[in-house]
Amino acid sequence: MKSIANAFLGRSRALKGFGPALLALSVLSGCSTLDQGTITRGYVFDDQTLSQVKIGAPAEQVLAVLGTPTTTSTVGGDAWYYISQRVEQPIPAMPAKVTNQRVYAVYFDKNKRLTRIANYGMEDGRVIDMTSRQTVAGGGENRLIQGMLKQISGLQYKMF
Repeated sequence: MKSIANAFLGRSRALKGFGPALLALSVLSGCSTLDQGTITRGYVFDDQTLSQVKIGAPAEQVLAVLGTPTTTSTVGGDAWYYISQRVEQPIPAMPAKVTNQRVYAVYFDKNKRLTRIANYGMEDGRVIDMTSRQTVAGGGENRLIQGMLKQISGLQYKMF
C-alpha cells in the first residue's frame, strides 16, 4: 500500500512544474494570430449576384436572389437595405478600424417593382452613391442611410 502512495506522490511532484507551464501556454495562446486581421460583417454582394436582379423585377424575385435585407424602410417609398462592413483588427486587444462600408439600397415603386439599386459607400467622410459617384443630398431617405452608417461605425458622416 505504501508503494502505491509513494508512486502517486512522485507523480504529483512531477506534475507540479507542469501547472505553471500549462498556465503560461494558455495565456500565450490568446495572443495567437488566428483571430487577427480582416473581419467582414454583413452580406457582400458580387457582380454576378447583382446582375441577376433586373429593374422592374417583383419584390419576391429580388428577395429570392438577394436574400433577407438587413433592414427596411417605407420613408418616401419602399426600400430594402443590405449593409456590410469590413474592419481591420491587427491586434485582438485593440479596437477594430473600419476600412470599408457599403449599404446597398434596393428601391421599389408602389406596385412592389424594383426601380433602382444604389450602392452607398463612405469616402472622405461623405456618403457616396458608388454607382453614380455622386454625393447624396440631404433628405428623409438619405438621413436614414446616414443614421445606419453612423450606428455601424460610430462615426459622423456629412450628407452635403
